[in-house]
Amino acid sequence: MSYGLRYVLFFIVDSAIVLSAIFMSYYLLHPTLKVYSDSMIIISAITLLVSHHIAAYYFHLYDRVWSVASVRELLTIGYAVTISVATASAMQYFIKDDIYFRVMAITWMLHIIMIGGSRFLLRLLHDRESFAKPKNQRRVLIVGAGQAGTMLARNLKQTPNPDLSPVAFIDDDPRKQQLKIMNLTVKGKTKDIPSIVKSKGIDEIIIAIPSLGKIGIQSIYEQCAHTGAKVKIMPSIEEIMIGRVSVNDMRDVKIEDLLGRKEVELDLKAIVDKLTNRTILVTGAGGSIGSEICRQVSEFRPKRLILLGHGESSIYTIDMELRQKVAKETEIIPIIADVKDRSRIFDIFSEYKPDVIYHAAAHKHVPLMEANPMEAVKNNIFGTKNVAEAADMFGVPYFVLVSTDKAVNPPNVMGATKRFAEMIVQNLAKESTTKFAAVRFGNVLGSRGSVVPLFKQQIAAGGPVTVTDPEMTRYFMTIPEASRLVIQAGTLAAGGEVFVLDMGEPVKIVDLANNLIKLSGYDIEEIGIEFSGIRPGEKLFEELLNEDEIQSGQVFPKIHIGKAAPISVTEMEFVLEKLPGMSSVEVKETLVGLANRKVVEGQSKATTV
Repeated sequence: MSYGLRYVLFFIVDSAIVLSAIFMSYYLLHPTLKVYSDSMIIISAITLLVSHHIAAYYFHLYDRVWSVASVRELLTIGYAVTISVATASAMQYFIKDDIYFRVMAITWMLHIIMIGGSRFLLRLLHDRESFAKPKNQRRVLIVGAGQAGTMLARNLKQTPNPDLSPVAFIDDDPRKQQLKIMNLTVKGKTKDIPSIVKSKGIDEIIIAIPSLGKIGIQSIYEQCAHTGAKVKIMPSIEEIMIGRVSVNDMRDVKIEDLLGRKEVELDLKAIVDKLTNRTILVTGAGGSIGSEICRQVSEFRPKRLILLGHGESSIYTIDMELRQKVAKETEIIPIIADVKDRSRIFDIFSEYKPDVIYHAAAHKHVPLMEANPMEAVKNNIFGTKNVAEAADMFGVPYFVLVSTDKAVNPPNVMGATKRFAEMIVQNLAKESTTKFAAVRFGNVLGSRGSVVPLFKQQIAAGGPVTVTDPEMTRYFMTIPEASRLVIQAGTLAAGGEVFVLDMGEPVKIVDLANNLIKLSGYDIEEIGIEFSGIRPGEKLFEELLNEDEIQSGQVFPKIHIGKAAPISVTEMEFVLEKLPGMSSVEVKETLVGLANRKVVEGQSKATTV
């Protein structure tokens, strides 16, 4: 129905109601008198009609969507009716020096009842349509009976023929137990989820507590995981309010939600000072970490963002993404180059003179580097050396090396080359004006080569999921969090530090596999888990730093500085000279031996910022 036709219909209906109200009131009080014999009633009716339409226009009684009306809309009807009746009464007093109090009182009451009734009849008809539910609806249990949960329940009830039918609430607030909200009962607390799912035949559980942290989500998910019901999360109120998503845009619980630890929040002012209107260069910009660093950096509106990478396709992808996002504020410069090409790297630095370097280019796959040690040496060691020495020569203010927890006591080539890269940076920091730093963190969820994409492929193929060892554990963080940490470290660097994130408790890989299977909607028995054995170069447990290698206190929430000491410049130059001529076995023995040297108190140049 068009707006104009709708307006005319409301106008006609309200006119009939207004006139009926005053004439019925007069008739109820004076049934023997003729209406037309009292000219004052005729004048009052006309005044009431005109003033009602003016008040209706002012209070938007003809513009509102009455099918979703609430108590607030009822109040606006009360305001409009009261004003129109008061105006008619004033007219009586002005003309006749008297007011028909009883007639106007009954008119007010009938006016309220009939106008309000006509509007809420539309609401009733709408709700009746919503209650006619299709047979294939999924029964929903809403976790959280607060503002978000109530909003979700209302939306599900008012959506015509929705796929979901809300059945009950769950909330840990003892004051809400057994109360009804939107005609749904708060049936219990989160510990009661399994029994309620069974007794109510629940098909889907929606967590409607947008402010809930990861630890809270993990706790609730543990109660939901064994029910067989699908688990989803409602978007945040802020996302709904700004129109980014709707109330019904629930998302699946992701493995990132189950890490059970808070992500590090940034010191935005410090980052703005370092990045805004500057030239930023990211190596390995097409990789999982490198591309996310580019996304995060672009939020701070640098003058130029240089995307340096060896892979044509990956650089093209992040280049196109950022051009659509920030091309007006930031000049995006894609560069295809190999960090092993020293002259090319120096030419790039000479041309663009970057202010901040994030060096994320590296080979990171442990078994592959174990089989190809010289490639790890060329890329992770000599590639880092080229970029770091170029930063030193051209006076780049800040250089941040992306490192790994595998650089701690490494038994493998990959970890040893990353530790050697840290030593290169630390040694350069001793004499350079460039503030060099390295950042260590654990595995990132969803990165190329990580276990999560592999597990998802195996689950999609029907299983089994392969885990190397039942005791295998790793530290995990999300790609965005890892990238934020790298950016934050650049603001903290004084020169030579190895920053380490307090990543909480390590996660068993088999537990990660179990959670992914459940999140995919399967039972463990359906998919199965097989143990394949530890691969070459792998450790059962990863370390960020030993207790005696961490300086006391934190330089930033959840960020420490390690006492990782470099080797001497003379020894480093000797090793770098000999590495190209070594056999694969000699490369591994030499680098692993150097990387596992014990730290001597006071050797490290790193100081707390």
